[in-house]
Order: sequence, then C-alpha cells, then structure tokens
Amino acid sequence: MSPDDLCFAPATELLPLVRSKQLSPVELCETVLARIERLEPKINAFVVLDGDGAMEQARQIEGKIARGEAVGPLAGMPVTIKDLAQTAVLPTQRGSLSLKGNVHDVDTPFVTRLKQAGAIVLGKTTTSEYGWKGVSQSPLTGITHNPWQHGMNAGASSAGAGAAAAAGYGPFHQGSDVAGSIRMP
Repeated sequence: MSPDDLCFAPATELLPLVRSKQLSPVELCETVLARIERLEPKINAFVVLDGDGAMEQARQIEGKIARGEAVGPLAGMPVTIKDLAQTAVLPTQRGSLSLKGNVHDVDTPFVTRLKQAGAIVLGKTTTSEYGWKGVSQSPLTGITHNPWQHGMNAGASSAGAGAAAAAGYGPFHQGSDVAGSIRMP
C-alpha cells in the first residue's frame, strides 16, 4: 500500500493487516504523522498534535502484538479527539482563549474506552469556541480550511475532525453534534 492509501484506508482494511503483522502500528502512525506534518498548518485541523505520544503508544501496541499479548479491537488505529472532549495530559481548550492550556487529570469515558481498545490518540482537533458556531473558526485556532478547497468553510464545531478525515489523517476522527456539527463537514 502506498502512503496515501494507508492514510485513507478504512479501519476494516487496516486492522487485519496490523493483527497479522503485515502492517506495523509504528509504520502506520509514522505514515499518518508524516502526512499531517506535510499538510498542516495549511488545513489547520489540529489544535494539539501529540506526535511523540502517538509514537510511544504505537511502539507499545507493536510490542504487545510481537509478544503475542492480547490487544484491543482497535489496536494500532490512529484517532483524533475533538477539543470539546476532556482529555488527561492533552489540553482541553474548547476553542477558547479563556481555556488556553487547560489540562485535566482524567479522560472523558469514551477517550478512556478508545485507549483501552488500543486506539492511538494523535491529538485534539479544532472546534469553534465552545462548539457554538456553524463555521470552522475559533479565537484560539483561527480558521480550519476545507482540505479540498482552501478558504472554504470546513463545517461547524467538528470542523477539525471533518477536515482531518477528508485530508486522510487516519481512519478515526471523533466528532459530536447538536445542530449540525458533524453533518456540516
């Protein structure tokens, strides 16, 4: 598979390759991070990218697979988390300068479950301030661009997740929706 193919491949294709050791979680993570590095900040889908943390997670999962240890059902799959969701270690800033640098002690339950399932958290994606605007802009991060047409709106509060998915930043991108946040992107 070419690097682009890996970045756009669905988890249903990637998981069997990882489990059968045909694809290394480290290789997959490196490939996705290289694509992100190449395309950011032009798209501006991330408020926080944790490449070092993601690579450490990938190495741990690869080690477990190599030793024949049990791994979760999402083992080695890169995932992004919308910046409205609370995470430990990574700041949860909700698109607002008033919460800049805000770090919690614990993950919200779905983040904990993703990690327990073996997903690799790449970082936090951009959101409109407190998730309350139907445009891909916040005072904290500026504008998140549509990767297919720079300068065009990438959606509402899940704009970073939508832009990351459209740009091929791996198979999973967490978004949430009240009034169109995942439907607009």
